[in-house]
Amino acid sequence: MTRRRSNPLALAVMALLFERPMHPYEMASSMRTRRKEESIRLNYGSLYSVVESLEKRGLIKAVETVREGNRPERTIYAITEPGKLELFDWLSELISTPAKDYTGFEAGLSLLPVLPPDEVIRLLEERRLKLEQRLHADAALRELAVKQDLPRLMLIEWEYTDMLRRSELAWVDGLIDELRAGTFDGLDLWRLWHERSAAGLPAGFDDLEAPTP
Repeated sequence: MTRRRSNPLALAVMALLFERPMHPYEMASSMRTRRKEESIRLNYGSLYSVVESLEKRGLIKAVETVREGNRPERTIYAITEPGKLELFDWLSELISTPAKDYTGFEAGLSLLPVLPPDEVIRLLEERRLKLEQRLHADAALRELAVKQDLPRLMLIEWEYTDMLRRSELAWVDGLIDELRAGTFDGLDLWRLWHERSAAGLPAGFDDLEAPTP
């Protein structure tokens, strides 16, 4: 069987059905109750597409159709034995094997010289503010989760993202300090490149020589 492991929502669907059979609406409700949409992108359109794909691959199966009152019929799905094997193998791979994540911020940093240093400082300060706001919002959500008596096991991914955000905030703070103090390595060359560009003197960044102190 060809493996298609690009969509974490498929993993979440199989994990929910490993607990018990559910219909898609119940899957979405369970994910929202457990606040898993903070870690796994969720919308109804993609959820139904994922369920259909998993069924076609034999990883889940429809077990019954129910109707409650005047509501539309809902199909209840269960995980199959091949689905369980795929769930365990995929989850084990995610937990055990570090993977390269191509984030937007990393891509932006790799092309940083395109922007003038002073503009970069302003943008980094804006990012720092947004990170602080997100950390405050996450703290409020965690406090709410604690009041709901959710065990740490259900919130472990929050600890990880909180650690990443705090580490990023500290790193961004340090980068801003270096840029403001003029101690960032390559800053003079960076400014020279933009000065030449503003004067209509094109030059490859790699061809420039740092100005003599």
